[in-house]
Amino acid sequence: MDKEGSLSKAQVIMPTYNRFPITLVKGKGSYVWDDQGNKYLDYTSGIATCNLGHTPEPVKQQVQEQLDSLWHCSNLYHIPSQQQLAEKLVENSCGDQVFFCNSGAEANEAAIKLARRYAQEVKGTNASEVVTFTNSFHGRTLATLAATGQEKIQKGFAPLTPGFRYLPYNDPSVLSTVVSEQTCAVLLELVQGEGGVIPVDQEWLNQLSEICKQNDILLMVDEIQTGMGRTGTLFAYQQYGIEPDVISLAKGLGSGIPIGAIIAKEEAAKAFTPGSHGSTFGGNPLATTAGLATITELVETDVISESAILSDYLVEQMRQLQANHSSIKDIRGRGMLLGIVVEGNAIDYVHKAREHNLLILVAGPQVIRVLPPLTTDRQEVEEFTAIMAKVFEEIEEV
Repeated sequence: MDKEGSLSKAQVIMPTYNRFPITLVKGKGSYVWDDQGNKYLDYTSGIATCNLGHTPEPVKQQVQEQLDSLWHCSNLYHIPSQQQLAEKLVENSCGDQVFFCNSGAEANEAAIKLARRYAQEVKGTNASEVVTFTNSFHGRTLATLAATGQEKIQKGFAPLTPGFRYLPYNDPSVLSTVVSEQTCAVLLELVQGEGGVIPVDQEWLNQLSEICKQNDILLMVDEIQTGMGRTGTLFAYQQYGIEPDVISLAKGLGSGIPIGAIIAKEEAAKAFTPGSHGSTFGGNPLATTAGLATITELVETDVISESAILSDYLVEQMRQLQANHSSIKDIRGRGMLLGIVVEGNAIDYVHKAREHNLLILVAGPQVIRVLPPLTTDRQEVEEFTAIMAKVFEEIEEV
């Protein structure tokens, strides 16, 4: 067909996504609407991105004001909202300095670069290896897919970027092998999201953290999916009694406006000097305005604490579903990052839920991933539970 003719969506967009057969055009709170006027309860939150729900008013107002003043300027100049957002992130974390970028993959790229440069330029070693874990997910750039401990993500992109070693997650027997002469950092998620909604084991994490301290290697926590209140505290690490040297962020940081960041302790941050790293769009006025409005709402209201309470109710409802349906094998996760382990293919449940106007996701072949906005309420939880009861009933009848 020539360019004068009408081209389908599939013909002009590279087929990198298995898209669901709906077109979303509007969102508010916990709901979205498609171009046919159908309303859906959205318990995906844009994959843990719209933590304050769709088009939250506090963020919308600040972004609209910024749109009338300045959208973008170079990082060669001072940007007030960038400074203020960095201050908020530092005030509410164990870190000291912030670097801004545009996405989670870029945040993890920055963390990896910081770790290598810290080892080589600050410590004066030749170490360059970053230890990650099986079933992890850290991004889709060449470096971050190499950091990701999943072969399906890496397939077709050989040769992989060198400098990564994978160990089994939550396995105490491998802790003695974490550090080699080449190791400069450990990178991990405290709840593996894409890998199946698997929380870290507390004692295993304690030992891993201590190993990093004793060997002066950086402990880097990927909070891209777990951060910004998703697991019941602003950052997931705050529930585990550890202090990472580097934290990577994105997703919920900007309420849907693209932004990423790393927060680093002062000693690690020394590795980045003028010219060592950068980003054209990272931390621009529009993105950091969205980020500032988002974190202000999260830390200055009861959104996170209330969502943690509601998460307990949601899990209670899920466990009742489990008691009624043998196809549910387990419920796991933290806060509003939850997984339902099912018999059979998780995607079948996702499709069936969509037929009942509920949007959910998978996290691997047998795990349904449930990601409500932190602002969801008890009535919406009950709506979700009622729909899922129908979903399990209908699938079990087949």
